[in-house]
Amino acid sequence: MKAETYPFVVRPLPYEYDALVPVLDEETLTFHHDKHYKTYVDNLNNALADYPEQQKKSLVELLSDISGLPDAIQTAVRNNGGGVYNHEMYFDSMKGAVGQEPSGALAEAIDRDFGSYRQWKEQMKQAAVSKFGSGWAWLVSDRDGKLSIVQTSNQDVPDLEKYVPILLIDVWEHAYYLQYQNRRADYVEGWFGLINWRKAGKRYEDCLATA
Repeated sequence: MKAETYPFVVRPLPYEYDALVPVLDEETLTFHHDKHYKTYVDNLNNALADYPEQQKKSLVELLSDISGLPDAIQTAVRNNGGGVYNHEMYFDSMKGAVGQEPSGALAEAIDRDFGSYRQWKEQMKQAAVSKFGSGWAWLVSDRDGKLSIVQTSNQDVPDLEKYVPILLIDVWEHAYYLQYQNRRADYVEGWFGLINWRKAGKRYEDCLATA
């Protein structure tokens, strides 16, 4: 994702609101993007409004040094900055279901680090379904290209000094409840068919290029 600084803007979806049907219906995606995500953007801008020195920082810079921020805005930036970062990557990591699978360097790394795509999928699904309460399941790479799966709670992000996020799934109830109610596992299973593996592969290749 391209770096930006204050004032942060609501990025449009990279596809139409009905592009992810039937896995995610138009109502769910509209509510998620136009209400929840937008609120995080607005709240982040409000938190930074009186702090010109912090306004010069990118979102990654803000989230990578929460403890270095003024005490009064640390929690607001962690929650709302994380909400912006996570949602932007989540929306950008999906596309209309076309049954694609990983290829190239990322596919090789998945086979190396998880045994197979099928085994990675099982572990990723378990991480998403078993996350207690609200949060996220991530596929991340360390700076040497080794992949792993991590969970984060609320709007926390992985350690961005240590890991490069490759893709993620939102398991907050607002991401799926209008359509799936309490059937999180059904939502997660459908999500695998929405993964934009081209973009995920590009993130991984960029990570390798900076190793």
